[in-house]
Amino acid sequence: MNYILPLLTLPYLVKTLGIDYFGLLAFATATIAYFAILTDYGFNLTATKEISMNREEKAKVVEIFSSVMSIKFFLLILSFLLLSLLILSFELFSKHFEIYLLSFGSVIGQFLFPVWFFQGMEKMRYITYLNLISKSIFTLAIFVFVEEKEDVYLVPLFFSLGAIIAGILSLYIIYKEFNVYFKFQKTSTLKMYLIEGWHVFLSRFYVSLYTTTNLLLLGLFTNNLIVGYYAIAEKIVLAIAGIFEPLNQTLYPYLARKYKDDFNLFVLLLKRIALLFIVSASIFLLLSEYFIEHLVYLIHGSYEPTIILLLSIFLLRVLSYPYGGLLSNTLIIMKETRNYMKVMNYTVLLNFLTVPLASYFFNAMGLIIAFLCVTFIHVFLLWYYVQEAIHNQRRP
Repeated sequence: MNYILPLLTLPYLVKTLGIDYFGLLAFATATIAYFAILTDYGFNLTATKEISMNREEKAKVVEIFSSVMSIKFFLLILSFLLLSLLILSFELFSKHFEIYLLSFGSVIGQFLFPVWFFQGMEKMRYITYLNLISKSIFTLAIFVFVEEKEDVYLVPLFFSLGAIIAGILSLYIIYKEFNVYFKFQKTSTLKMYLIEGWHVFLSRFYVSLYTTTNLLLLGLFTNNLIVGYYAIAEKIVLAIAGIFEPLNQTLYPYLARKYKDDFNLFVLLLKRIALLFIVSASIFLLLSEYFIEHLVYLIHGSYEPTIILLLSIFLLRVLSYPYGGLLSNTLIIMKETRNYMKVMNYTVLLNFLTVPLASYFFNAMGLIIAFLCVTFIHVFLLWYYVQEAIHNQRRP
């Protein structure tokens, strides 16, 4: 629903705001994504694992919850200061500063909504309900209040309000249903959790360097129109491939416990999940290619040949998308952080050697082809190190 509900507003926004303003919103969202990564600091993985392994110990759960929320609060303040500096320093951002400030509200909502807590407790229904509330508010408000191009500022405002309301409700549920509350922690405890999340934060930041940064580069090298075309194709691809993300999020704490309890069953589950993913992804890809013109017409309101061409190539991303999350989570679960960071280093280096040049000389199509090459190499490297880790850690 995180992907489907915003997708419902996509055709309306493209028609009402125009490709240029839609491209501006995409550029602002890509910029704010960096601050979301900084504020999250990888706790969606590390804190999830800690909660999952200690959920029967009330005092430990309170410690984890309080420590993570404290660290995220300081990172939120730092993020806002950095955004303010960015707006004051560059005309590219100061020209539409309201868009960036309103978009930052989504980072506040992310801070308030501890998804990692519910994942660790394996109480995913709360995430579902709250996300439905958040996205429903956003979707309804878009159709009711956004009527012309000048209403572009309302889009990030409504999205942020939906996220903040969901976040406040989540904290109430944590206190009411789980009797978990905030308690000030020692500096040494905060430092411990900060250090523990460092490698995952780096990996998330690295991922943004070969995903979010690409859209920013395209915006710098071209214009909002081309960014808009690319953003439409990307949103369709993410709406299709994004189905695998909640699956990986849900499976992560379960696989972490299986790794601890029964290694052989853990390996068997990985193989079954991988097979399920490739079959499902292939079906989604074939169906999407078959109905590609209808997808573009649904979103854009016309059979725009530029978007159709971009999308036809970009859809290959559906094949690699589910394995990025699954294999990355596996390496983290198996405590193969060093090899995981190797993969991230190789991926980021390859991305910066190919994507900027491809974007500069061949615009959006060059970006998509270079990016696809990088992602498939990324998945292959992850697979190689997972196989190596399984071989080294196999238990009788």
